[in-house]
Amino acid sequence: MSSMQGSISDLQEQIDDARRRLKISALTKELLNLQHKSQEQDFWQDASQAQKIMQQIAQLETRVTPWQVLSRDLKDIKDLAELKDDSLKDELARQLESLGKRFGKLKEDLKFTGEYDDHNVILTLSAGAGGTDAQDWAGMLYRMYTRYFDKKHWKYELLDESPGEEAGLKSATLSISGAMAYGKLKGEHGVHRLVRLSPFNSDNLRQTSFAKVEITPQIDKPEEVEIDDKDLKIDVYRSGGHGGQSVNTTDSAVRITHLPTGLVVAIQNERSQLQNRETALQILRGKLAQLKLEQHAEKLSELKGPNEQAAWGNQIRNYVLHPYKQVKDLRSKYETSDPDKVLDGDLDPLIDAYLNHVLQA
Repeated sequence: MSSMQGSISDLQEQIDDARRRLKISALTKELLNLQHKSQEQDFWQDASQAQKIMQQIAQLETRVTPWQVLSRDLKDIKDLAELKDDSLKDELARQLESLGKRFGKLKEDLKFTGEYDDHNVILTLSAGAGGTDAQDWAGMLYRMYTRYFDKKHWKYELLDESPGEEAGLKSATLSISGAMAYGKLKGEHGVHRLVRLSPFNSDNLRQTSFAKVEITPQIDKPEEVEIDDKDLKIDVYRSGGHGGQSVNTTDSAVRITHLPTGLVVAIQNERSQLQNRETALQILRGKLAQLKLEQHAEKLSELKGPNEQAAWGNQIRNYVLHPYKQVKDLRSKYETSDPDKVLDGDLDPLIDAYLNHVLQA
């Protein structure tokens, strides 16, 4: 029994360390506060706010409950082991092994200890160098990501879109809701490079195209990223549709510039000016949060504007369709010879490889 008690102690230490890193105690306290709020008599008077709180409760329960059950089950094993009853030895060994396997699966949560990892995501696609091919490439990436979201059963909404002149997209912005969406997608942030035979030139020559993928946390609470109004320049204008057509006859489109960093967010969806303004501010908060993470800054005043171009030398991942087939991530070094599968939304191997690479770094 002494060796088993040693194994129990080792596992206890590992679980306690994981719980500390995942801030399970703080999350449990937050969950209890929200549950208490949901039991108040006037809770459902504001149905929209109530639904948001119920979603928060569900998300927190998903994160907290497995760790609570794991700790409780380990305590039960520990209590039985302290009885030093040899007739229980084999059964306790089986239970301890099973619990160790459960802990191994739960340890995946350690990949998601970042400040915004549990947030939803704003994804922005922008065509880079490569002309029409680059716009088509941005459209291909849009298809790739939305197929991935469908497979994960995540919800997504197109917030803004600028179609390409001949094909694909100049840009598109989506809102994505899913468990640990930012934590899982943050490694997609960067420049993506495509090499293929171009379908847009008569000589069918090999073409290299670039598109930029921006992954920013969706900041629903303004207090998470507080922006000084004097740092903003807000312009309103009339939304334009395909070919310059007027989408509406009011100045509903909104462009917000964050003067200190030069970040610009423009939304011209078929919404009211107020809706577009709120959406643009939400996206700007996410961009500033992302920039703080990248530049390891504590305050917005410390930030510098981004300068990464969607062009050669800045890519995080190569997608080669000719003269051979390969997708290779330049950070994790993960590669596959089946780009068609990746472009059809099979991104989990690439995402997991990146997260493991960061965890081991």
